[in-house]
Amino acid sequence: MKVAIVGAGLTGSLLACFLARRGLSVSVYERRADPRVGQVERGRSINLAISERGLDALRRIGLVDQVMADALPMKGRMIHPVSGPLDFQPYAASGDRAINSISRSALNNALLSAASAAPGVSVVFEHRLVELDSASGRMVFATPSGKVSVSADVVLGADGAGSAVREQLLAEGIVAEDVDFLDYGYKELSIPAVDGEFALDPGALHIWPRGTSMMIALPNPDKSFTCTLFWPAGSFDALTTGAEVSAYFAEHYPDLLPLAPDLVDDYLNNPVGVLGTVHTLPWQAHGRTALLGDAAHAIVPFYGQGANCAFEDVVELDRCLDDTGGSWARALRLFEARRRENTEAIAEMALANFVEMRDKVASPVFRLTKQIEHFLERLLPGTYVSRYELVSFSTTPYAEVQRRVRRQHQALGASVAAAACVLAAAWRVWRRP
Repeated sequence: MKVAIVGAGLTGSLLACFLARRGLSVSVYERRADPRVGQVERGRSINLAISERGLDALRRIGLVDQVMADALPMKGRMIHPVSGPLDFQPYAASGDRAINSISRSALNNALLSAASAAPGVSVVFEHRLVELDSASGRMVFATPSGKVSVSADVVLGADGAGSAVREQLLAEGIVAEDVDFLDYGYKELSIPAVDGEFALDPGALHIWPRGTSMMIALPNPDKSFTCTLFWPAGSFDALTTGAEVSAYFAEHYPDLLPLAPDLVDDYLNNPVGVLGTVHTLPWQAHGRTALLGDAAHAIVPFYGQGANCAFEDVVELDRCLDDTGGSWARALRLFEARRRENTEAIAEMALANFVEMRDKVASPVFRLTKQIEHFLERLLPGTYVSRYELVSFSTTPYAEVQRRVRRQHQALGASVAAAACVLAAAWRVWRRP
């Protein structure tokens, strides 16, 4: 059995590690040169927040300690207002749970090295998919030396939101695609270490909420921070000179300016990225060609679940192969049936969390709501669990998270209404002459 994986990014590399344990012959094809010997494209790092779903996948293949050695735990959000004190908001009621900041490139390189070393796995670079026959498994790749044709029994597209495999399936009329672009772009900035130390608290994900826009910052092992601006589309074009950039940030992000000596250069020269949600139907064709990860269902990054969700795809596909006795045709159909509602659920929650991070986290009402939520979690351990904890610190299916949180809110609303009725009745009795 020969399996071809298109894409040697996070999902493809992890998938190769899982499939190698099955004794399969796995070939991974990557359009880029080997990222372990090149430089990361400027302004395209976007740190990742790895949480329980991603950690679960890494544990299953014995890589969690190695891969996460340089990760930095973040136990909550640090809110930076335009003026006034910082506000730390813990993620968990206990205060001891954390999501983990890690460089996308560092994680990719670690997984790619593990895949390359796995028995039965070969990784080839500078192979860009230009033709695919999904029924036969025949592929044509463009390489520096010309086109090459290869075939495989199973073809798995793990090549990201701009998937060439999905593009080929679209051209064949096999799948339908709906891409919902967010009317926002992103641009990266950086905060270097100060005298060899972190300039900000490394135990938090820092957020500068500004209503219709925001910036976040995640810590790096070299004591720097990677910052990402999320602004409405077109807003970045409004600032064209160094003086305009400095003046704008002095007014809207006053505490950032003294910490980011390269801010003007980063702003004027780093690219603007786009954000969107990809919906694909179906994810597989002929029982031998399939999409997974961002290639099937890319989401916006505001819940920190993009990589975690993709890693969970790999775990589920592996489980489906077990449950179908290794039948790829049955496993691919089962995989889509099990995962689709969950990926749709996290796509919805990621969009909702953008509004929370951008608009709500600085609100006194929001802070009070979170305090009440944490109180209920301590009062009713295991019974009342917040949406954030279920998403980030468990492997509860995303769709079940939505259903459970809905039930919790309904029960809480009913309890509050009942308590209000009891109090009102008591008040009426007390008021009687």
